[in-house]
Amino acid sequence: MPRTCLVTGAASGIGKATADLLRKQGHEVIGADLADSDIRADLSKSDGRAELVLRARELSGGRLNAVIACAGVADFGPLTVRVNHFGAVATLEGLRPLLAAGADPRALVIGSVDSVHPTDPAIVDAALAGDEEAAVAAVRAAVDRGEGHLTYSSSKAAVSRWVRRRAVTADWAGTGIPLNAVAPGVILTPMTRPLLDDPEMRALVEQSVPMPLHGHAHPEQVAALAGWLTSPENTHVTGQVVFMDGGADAVLRGDRVW
Repeated sequence: MPRTCLVTGAASGIGKATADLLRKQGHEVIGADLADSDIRADLSKSDGRAELVLRARELSGGRLNAVIACAGVADFGPLTVRVNHFGAVATLEGLRPLLAAGADPRALVIGSVDSVHPTDPAIVDAALAGDEEAAVAAVRAAVDRGEGHLTYSSSKAAVSRWVRRRAVTADWAGTGIPLNAVAPGVILTPMTRPLLDDPEMRALVEQSVPMPLHGHAHPEQVAALAGWLTSPENTHVTGQVVFMDGGADAVLRGDRVW
């Protein structure tokens, strides 16, 4: 049965691949991005987040079957935590009432295997406390210390921990909405191309994210997993951070997580 799905970051990368897959499956897709989408919204800002919710309600008729939060950025500044954590959380929380009104609702956010890399506790703690300005201040402090590289991993760790916390609450599990994250390894997108095209940077990437199974992945491969996790077939998978990383997490953390 056709479903109504909203995908953020729908103009490129994993978001575009996911939107394309869902459309091919016969579903109605409402895309959101900075441009070239049904909804134009800047998820780094409060008014952009409000615009997303408002337009989604209008375009969906007040009911959604799936929300897939793919919008993300990767740099050392505050924009990363604003989009990757606060923008994603605002998307999922803001659209949760529309999901609750739909049939077989499902929700997903794109995390990253980088979430298991070193993080800045001040950024993560502020993000999980919902204090955006404190998180931004922590990012700026990290940059000043020469540790701006921790911003991306911190933003992805925070949103992954948020999923773990919220998925089992009355608002999500209690209303029948599975909430999960997918944590990709290195995906061949416009965001990663400049790194992989530089031999020195490519070596660093492959050292930090070793992917022994089939190497780097394509957005379409992540889309297939996202599509299943947000389908009616997924009845019991919730609160999970599903690593789709060619084995990187197993290499980096071994069996210590158990």
